[in-house]
Amino acid sequence: MTIEWNQVATPDEIAPGNRKSLVVDDLPALLIRVGDDYFCIEDTCTHDGGEMTDGPVQDKEIVCPRHGARFSLETGAALCMPATEPIRTFEVDIRDDGIYVGF
Repeated sequence: MTIEWNQVATPDEIAPGNRKSLVVDDLPALLIRVGDDYFCIEDTCTHDGGEMTDGPVQDKEIVCPRHGARFSLETGAALCMPATEPIRTFEVDIRDDGIYVGF
């Protein structure tokens, strides 16, 4: 299976602690910067389908603002109830000319 890479941002476009809403593989997604690390996740909570766009991020985890489900930005794993299913994650590649997300 071949990964399709799309340029979604430039490295200076997203400051540490910030995020950018995207569409990846026809799905709503978030590109999130934590320090010098970038993560891309599907922007849909697996508990109730709500957006996680404004959810707080701490220690490479995001919290759904609706009901408090917490997910790993690295693996997508659901870390606490009420979510039991992981969120989809996408590969991120930092290149000289920009940040790319693969699916």
